[in-house]
Amino acid sequence: MTRPLSGHDGPYDAPVEIQGFSVLPEWIDYNGHMNVGFYGVAFDMALEKLMIDHLGLGEVQVKALGQGPYVLQSHMNFLREVQPDESFYFRFRMLDSDQKRGHYFAQMLSEKDNAICATQEALFMNVSHTTGRSEPYPDWAVARLARMVGDHAGLEAAPQVGQAIGIRRT
Repeated sequence: MTRPLSGHDGPYDAPVEIQGFSVLPEWIDYNGHMNVGFYGVAFDMALEKLMIDHLGLGEVQVKALGQGPYVLQSHMNFLREVQPDESFYFRFRMLDSDQKRGHYFAQMLSEKDNAICATQEALFMNVSHTTGRSEPYPDWAVARLARMVGDHAGLEAAPQVGQAIGIRRT
């Protein structure tokens, strides 16, 4: 399989917005807001929409190629509580890519006031489902990832990108 089954070749919005999310009742914890674990679930759901709708690297392509993106590393920042029944959306920017990997930054924003609630920076890699090892993406996928990196190159850098984790001492 050498052709994409979904997505498009660009140009890609800078950043790409992924709409249509709201906090589910089971995501609320005993503090009365969205539990920390479900932020990861929400970012993953939004990433899947980015992969399918824009890059063509989602579930359909995985089934056809027997390979797909695995997140290798992720760093989230929690900037504001997300409340029960709150609607939110995501903004994605592709920071870098090569033949096997992509590096992205995403923001979760509240629909009511566009405030940034959380961010995620992550690195993903294409993995063969047969061998469990990394494998180059098809040429069309490498080109789409590179195009998205180029289309997003002019975006202002977010302060959370590349941020180290640790206790800050003054």
